[in-house]
Amino acid sequence: MELLSSILGSILADTTRAMCGAISSRAIHTIRFKSNLTSLKNALDRLMEVAYKVDKTLETLEITGRSLQVQLRRWQTDVQEIFNESSSFQEKQSISCALSCRNGKDLVTILEKVETFEKLGKHLIETFHVDGSNERVEYIPGPFIQNQTITSQMLANIMDILKSEKVQKIGIWGMGGVGKTTLVTALNNKLHEEVGKQPFGMVIWATVSAEFDLRRVQMQIAERLGMVIKLEETDEKLARQIHRRLEKACNFLLILDDVWKPIDLNLLGIPQMKEHEASKVILTSRFLEVCRSMKTDVDIRVDCLDEEEAWQLFCQNAGEVASSDRIRPLAKAISLECGGLPLAIITVGTAMRGKKMVKLWKHALKELKRSVPWVKSIEENIYQPLKLSYDLLDDKMKPCFLFCALFPEDYSIEVTELVRYWIAEGFIDEQDNHKYSMNEGITLVENLKDACLLEEGARDGTVKMHDVVRDFALWVMSSSQDDCHSLIASGMGLIEIPQEKFVPSIRRVSLMNNKLERLPDCSAECEKVSAFLLQGNFQLQEVPVGFLQAFPALRILNLSGTHIKALPYSLSQLHNLHSLILRDCYYLEELPSLEALTKLQLLDLCATRIKEFPRGLEALSSLKLLDLSRTHYLESIPAGIISKLSNLEALDMTLSHYHWGIQGQVQEGQATLDEITHLHRLLVLSIRVVGIPSLSPENISWIRKLKKFQLFIGPTANSLPTRHDKRRVTISSLNVSEASIGWLLTNATSLVVNHCWGLNAMLENLVIDIESTSSFDVLRSLTIESFGSSLRPAGGCAAQLDLLPNLEELHLRGVNLETTRELVGHLGLRFESLKLLEVSRCRQLKCLLSVGNFICFLPNLQEIRVSFCDKLQVLFDYYPEIAPASIEPVVPNLRVIKLTNLPQLTRLCTEEETWGCLEQVEVIKCKLVKRLPINSKNAHRVKEIRGEPDWWNSLHWDNTNTKTTLQPRFISSTSDVFGVHDSSWK
Repeated sequence: MELLSSILGSILADTTRAMCGAISSRAIHTIRFKSNLTSLKNALDRLMEVAYKVDKTLETLEITGRSLQVQLRRWQTDVQEIFNESSSFQEKQSISCALSCRNGKDLVTILEKVETFEKLGKHLIETFHVDGSNERVEYIPGPFIQNQTITSQMLANIMDILKSEKVQKIGIWGMGGVGKTTLVTALNNKLHEEVGKQPFGMVIWATVSAEFDLRRVQMQIAERLGMVIKLEETDEKLARQIHRRLEKACNFLLILDDVWKPIDLNLLGIPQMKEHEASKVILTSRFLEVCRSMKTDVDIRVDCLDEEEAWQLFCQNAGEVASSDRIRPLAKAISLECGGLPLAIITVGTAMRGKKMVKLWKHALKELKRSVPWVKSIEENIYQPLKLSYDLLDDKMKPCFLFCALFPEDYSIEVTELVRYWIAEGFIDEQDNHKYSMNEGITLVENLKDACLLEEGARDGTVKMHDVVRDFALWVMSSSQDDCHSLIASGMGLIEIPQEKFVPSIRRVSLMNNKLERLPDCSAECEKVSAFLLQGNFQLQEVPVGFLQAFPALRILNLSGTHIKALPYSLSQLHNLHSLILRDCYYLEELPSLEALTKLQLLDLCATRIKEFPRGLEALSSLKLLDLSRTHYLESIPAGIISKLSNLEALDMTLSHYHWGIQGQVQEGQATLDEITHLHRLLVLSIRVVGIPSLSPENISWIRKLKKFQLFIGPTANSLPTRHDKRRVTISSLNVSEASIGWLLTNATSLVVNHCWGLNAMLENLVIDIESTSSFDVLRSLTIESFGSSLRPAGGCAAQLDLLPNLEELHLRGVNLETTRELVGHLGLRFESLKLLEVSRCRQLKCLLSVGNFICFLPNLQEIRVSFCDKLQVLFDYYPEIAPASIEPVVPNLRVIKLTNLPQLTRLCTEEETWGCLEQVEVIKCKLVKRLPINSKNAHRVKEIRGEPDWWNSLHWDNTNTKTTLQPRFISSTSDVFGVHDSSWK
C-alpha cells in the first residue's frame, strides 16, 4: 500500500510539473502575442501616416505633370496588401481566441512586414524630396514672427480657416508696409513645415503688383506647376493649359500677393472653386474693396503692431544702443512716431543703428515730428518715418535712391545698368577708370539695401524697390521744391503721352514699358531734363525732330526695344549726352552724325540693323563703352576710326557680322586688329577676327592688360559657353597647320578649336613654343570639335612636361581618336587639375583613358560625360605592367557620371574598383554595362541613378544589400537620348 502510494505520488508530481510547465508556456506565449498585437496596431497607425504622405507626394507629381515614380506606386500596392492581410488576421482573432496560440508566428511575420514598409516609405519620401519632385510647398525666405503675438495669432486663425469647408476665398487687407506679405509668407512656410499634415497637394505663390500683367502672373503659376511655356502662346491658350493642369489636382492653395484691382481668376486659368471645394485662394491687398469685388468668404485686416511689439521690432533693428539709459527714452519716442508700421520701424531702426550720440537721436525725433506731408492722408503717414531714412542719406545717395523709382513697380533693375545711369547723371564722380566708378556705384547699391530702401531683385545681380518705398520716392519727387521733379508713367500701358505733361520744371522722364505709338513734337523746351527712359515701347516707330529739340540738356537717352528705323538730325544737338542706348532696336538702320556728341561715354547699338560704323564716331574721344554685339548686318568699319577712341575701355562685338582684318588678310580701307592693340585703356574686348594673327612676344602687352576678352577667330567662330570664358579664344574653320598660338594661350583661360584642319601641326608648334615659357598655366578649359584626322603625335614632337598643368575642363566633340591618350601624348597632359571631362560623338574612341606611366589616377575629376561613341568599350583601362588591384581608384573624387548611347561599352573600370564619392549616375542606352563601381560601402552616398528599367534589373552587385539601398534612388528613364538626356548639349 505504501509502495502504491509512493508510485501514485511520483506520477502525480510529474504530471503536475508537466501541466504547470505547459500552462506557464502558454501564458508567456499569450502575453507575447498580446504585446505583438499592440505593436502591430501602433505600427499600422504609423504606416497609415506614411501612406498618406506617399499619396500626397504622388498627387504633387500629377499636378506638376511629371511622370509618376514606379517605386511609389509599387510601394502603395504592397502596402495595401499588407493592410488587407492585417485586417484578415485581426478578423480571425476576433472570431476565435484559440487562434492566438497557433498564429503567433504569422503575427510576427506581419509585424515585420509593416515595420519594413514603414521604413521604406519614409526613405522614398525623403528621396523624392531631395529630388525636388514632391515640393508641395516651396519655402520662401522671410522674417520670423515668433515674437509678434498679434501676427502669430492671425497666422493661427488663418490656419484654422483653411480647414473650414465653407471658406474658399480669403482676403487679407491692410495699409502698405503693414506686413501682409510677411503674414502670408509665414503661412506658406508654416505649411512647408507641416508638409506631411497640411491638406494641399500644391501651394502656388504669385505676386501681382499695381501694374497688373496677366501674362506675368500666369507665368509664375505655370512655372510653379512645372509647365514649359512657349513665347508664342497666347494668354488664352496658357490659361487653358493652367486650367487643365489644376483640374488634375485634388486640392490646391493659390496665394495672390499684392493685388490692387479685382482679378478674374478665369483669365488666369484657375478652375471654378465650386468644382474644387477643397481648394482655396488667398489674396492680399491694400483695399478691402478689392477683396469684396473678388467675393472673398472671409476678410482679415492686418493692423499695425501694438506699442510693445513695435518697440521689440525697433530694438531688433536699431541694436543695443536703443536700450542704453540715455537713448532709451528718445528711442521709445521715435518708435511711437513710426505708428506700429513694420516697414517704417525696420527702416528707421536700421537708420539709427549704431548711432550713440544723443544729439542725433534728438534731431531724428524732431525731424519725425516736423515732417508733415502736403496732404494729410493715411498713405502719407507712412512717408513720415520713411522720410527720416531718406534725410539720413548723404547728398550722393539721395538722387541715386530717387532714380530707382523711374522703373516700374516690382521691376528687377540690373545693378550694372543702374550704376551706369548714376554715372551718366553725375551722381558718381567720374574716375580715371570706369571700373572704379562702377565699384563705387555697387557700394552705393549695397548701402541702400542695408538701409532697407532697396531689396534683392528676382534674379542675381538685380535690385528692386518695395512698393511702399517706391511710392514714398515718387511722393518726394512730386512734392519737393528742389530739382528732383519727374514725370514717371512707366509700365502703365500708355498708348500716347499728352504734350502738356512736359512742363519746364521736370528733371527726369520715364515712360518705359508702355505701348506708345507716337511721341509729341514738343514746342516748349524742358531745359532741365537730364534722363529720358523710353525703352520697352515696342510699337514706337518714329522720333519726331522737334521732340529731341525740347530736351537740350539730356545726359541719358534710352530707346531700347523700340521699332524706330532712324533717329532725327536733332540728336546731334544733344551736346551733353553721356549715354545713348539703342539696344534691341532691330529695325534701326541709320543714325545722324555723332560728331557733336563729344561728351558721349556709352554707346549701345547691340542688335541693331546698322551696316556701317556711325558717322562722326572718330570724334568721340570721351567714349568708354561701345557695344556692337549682335550687329548681324555690320559690314564696314573704316580704317583709322577705332584707334582715335583713346578712352575706350570696353568694345563688345560678340556675334557681330564684322571680322577684323590681320596683316595679309584685310580688305582695302577696312579696320584691322592692329588698331585695337593701340587702345591703351582697353580692358574688355570681344571681336571676330578673320585669321590667327602672328605676333611676337614683345607685341602682346596689350592683351595682357585686358581684364576680359573673347577672340572669335575664323569665318564661323562660335561655340557653346564654358565656365572659364573670362579670357577666351575660339578658332573655327581654319587651316591651323602653320599657326602659332602660344602667345594667345599664355593669356587665355579657355581655348576652343572647332572645324579646323592641321591641328596636329598646331599642337607640335605649341611644343616648340614651350621653349620660351614654362607652361600655359593660365588655361583652364580646352575644347576640340569636329576634327576628322588622327591626333597621334609625330615622332619627337610630344611634350615632356605638362603644357596645361591647370586644365580643369576638357571637351572633345566629333574628334577622331581611339583614346584621349593621343592628346595626352601631344601636350604631356597629366590631368592633375581636371574637374570635368566631356567626350561626345567620337566614333573611333575605344578607351576613354589608359592608366599607367604618367597618369595613374585623376585626383580632382568630379564629372564625366560621354555620349554617342559607337566603339567605346571601356572607360579606364590599365597598362599591362600595372596591377589594377594594387592601385588607388582612378577617380577618387568623381561625383557625377553620365553615359549616353554607348552600345559597345562593357565596363567602366576593374571589377574590384569602387568610386567612393559618386553621387549621381546616368546610364542611357549602354546595355552591356553590367556593373557599377558601387558597393555596400559607398552606396549610401549615391543620391540618384537614372537609366532604363531593363538595364537596372540586369546589373550585378557585390551583395543584395547594395541594390536594396540603391533601389529607392533609381529613376526610370526613357531612351530619348536626343532630348533630355544628352546633357553634353546643355
